[in-house]
Amino acid sequence: QVQLVESGGGLVQAGGSLRLSCAASGRTFNRNAMGWFRQAPGKEREFVAGIGGAGSTTYYSDSVKGRFTISRDNVKNTLYLQMNSLEADDTAVYYCACSKGTYFRDTRNYALPGSYDYWGQGTQVTVSS
Repeated sequence: QVQLVESGGGLVQAGGSLRLSCAASGRTFNRNAMGWFRQAPGKEREFVAGIGGAGSTTYYSDSVKGRFTISRDNVKNTLYLQMNSLEADDTAVYYCACSKGTYFRDTRNYALPGSYDYWGQGTQVTVSS
């Protein structure tokens, strides 16, 4: 079992930055594929970014590519999402997710919520325009 706790959300003006963290505890984390998703009110949960177990491969949705960066520290058992140039449309609850596997052979699976086995409780990000 893996427990995930997100932090770092808050209220920020458009154009600003935030860094989200996801602290993992429980069974081994440092070789699991992980991802960030978000869900805005009235919308489905959507993929934001994914990362392989070693941290060397990353994947992004088109809407955040070039603005967000996913990274991980396998010593600290922590996943990060650096968010720059924030826009009002980035307002959502952000969730981190962890797979039981180290990577997805079909990289399209990083974007699918059903590919992940563990989820955090979410952290609210609100961007004011």
